[in-house]
Amino acid sequence: MALPWPTFETWNRIREQDRGAISDVLTQLLADGALIGETGSDRQLFLLAREHQSELAEYLAPLHLELVADPDKPIFYLRPVPGDCGLTARFNKAETLLVLTLWRLFHDARMEAITETVVVTANNVWERLRLYFKAIAPPTEAQLREMLGRLRSRRLVRLQWHEDPAQFGESQIEILPTLVRVIPFENAAAWEQQVSSYGQPGGDVTREVEP
Repeated sequence: MALPWPTFETWNRIREQDRGAISDVLTQLLADGALIGETGSDRQLFLLAREHQSELAEYLAPLHLELVADPDKPIFYLRPVPGDCGLTARFNKAETLLVLTLWRLFHDARMEAITETVVVTANNVWERLRLYFKAIAPPTEAQLREMLGRLRSRRLVRLQWHEDPAQFGESQIEILPTLVRVIPFENAAAWEQQVSSYGQPGGDVTREVEP
């Protein structure tokens, strides 16, 4: 899919006093792959990004990045054009299995109830990992904590660790809508087909994903 080449003439409409903040918007989008504007300064950046969405989209087009607004939450995220964008991240096999598991938890929660926020526990995630990938040893507590931390840095989840380290399994994980854009599936059947490819123990498989 080819995105339109920018003219940049429209950028003259951006007020001088807003240009520093627009730079912050682009920095956050390119660094994290998403802008989540729920509170504080991020909320102000989101509102400004929404005001200048067309200009931002025009700027990102030469990088083969599509700027997408989430329909339910104050979130902008970047969606690379498949086969064209070189700004892709990579998950190792263990991280890919975790992301697939979180995708299904998010999907099932949305199918069962109309809810904007999907929160699960670390125990929920660990149990689903064992269910979906029976032939692969599940991660240890330390490994799961580390992988979740990396997903948080990519703006894919929010985490609230349990105050008692011995109760790690009760830690709260909010799955953000940005995660389901990383490995989008049309339906659960498409997800199951992908999961089956990881059903056997083997080497360190990596997967290119959106930033």
